[in-house]
Amino acid sequence: MNYAPTERVFREDTQVKSDLGRRRIARAIGIGAIAVVTLLIGFGAWSQASRKADAIAALEARKNAVPSVRTMIVQEDAKPRTIELPGNMTPFDNATIYARATGYIAVRNVDIGTKMRKGDVLAVIAAPDLDQQLAQARAQLVQLEAAVQQAEADADLSHVTNQRTTRLVAQGWSSAQQGDQDRLTFASRTAALAVARANVVAQQAAVNRLAQLTDFERITAPFDGEVTSRLVDVGSLVAADANSGTPLFSIARTDVLRVQVFVPQAAYLGIKDGDRATVTVPELPNRVFEGKVARNARALAAGSRTLLTEVDVNNKDGVLAAGLYSIIHLQVNRPGSVIVIPSQAVIFNKDGLSAAVVSDGKVELRKLELAADNGADVEVQVGLKPGDRVIVSPPANVADGMRVEPMETTEAVANK
Repeated sequence: MNYAPTERVFREDTQVKSDLGRRRIARAIGIGAIAVVTLLIGFGAWSQASRKADAIAALEARKNAVPSVRTMIVQEDAKPRTIELPGNMTPFDNATIYARATGYIAVRNVDIGTKMRKGDVLAVIAAPDLDQQLAQARAQLVQLEAAVQQAEADADLSHVTNQRTTRLVAQGWSSAQQGDQDRLTFASRTAALAVARANVVAQQAAVNRLAQLTDFERITAPFDGEVTSRLVDVGSLVAADANSGTPLFSIARTDVLRVQVFVPQAAYLGIKDGDRATVTVPELPNRVFEGKVARNARALAAGSRTLLTEVDVNNKDGVLAAGLYSIIHLQVNRPGSVIVIPSQAVIFNKDGLSAAVVSDGKVELRKLELAADNGADVEVQVGLKPGDRVIVSPPANVADGMRVEPMETTEAVANK
């Protein structure tokens, strides 16, 4: 039988048909992939073109948009401005007490922080040698006073003798030599009396001096205040010397404090004695202390161009203390009117300082000359006039002629 060739032919036809099917599938997949890639490329190109068109439209819209700005209408301000300066509190009176008598401290009545009144005894110095010198001087004074009485008696006797001898010489009962002798004796004893009296005066001065020195054995307070430093104790040896005397106590009057402040040259002409001032201390945030400008040096320091000024502050309640760091608030009279604007309204660039003024919906940049920079605001001396509408926070790209739309308008408040 002849079946074998037919089966081989059937298998070959089946293989051919399978290869043709795979080729058709592969061709279809390739065509589909090419179509997908083409669609993706087309979509990407369309998307990019669309975004580019949107960006260009946004830029054009931004370029042609009129920005809204916040503005303020400025006004002149002629009131005094307040400046804040650091100050140092010092006692109104301050003294270091030295020994004027040499000896030992026998009594000490005060210590640091002790309050006292003028004339109170702070300490007593035991100086027995000084006491003995005073006693000796007084005894010598008694001797000299007795010598004066003796000299007066001798002078009286010589006076009487001279008168008697003068009459006898005139009557011829006594010689001229005896008359001259009695007359000169009277003159000599009169001079001796003058010397004795002068010795009494000199000795009285010595007694007074020693008595004054013994008074210095009692150390007394020269004014009302309190002890800020104690440098001796009972038993300490102290010496009275003009150059190397022993310091005993430091005392200070603090019911009124001097606050020393250095005023810059820019504010010198605006401050005078009697002006009101306020004082604050960082450690007392809720307290404001009233004071007044009491005195100034009348001359600026050459190195710093500042004026030493003192403000007197009442401290009867004792809240403040000498040596505290404080802030002085002074009212400075302006020489003329200025315009105050916020610091953020000032434009600083290569051309200097300027401000953006809105007029008829357009920006006009005005160059400024400042009278003072207070930090949060500035005082404009030249460049603005009352009624100008100034942009408070000008945009970064602000320029002359730029169109803007004022968002709101506020009036400048004179706060200085």
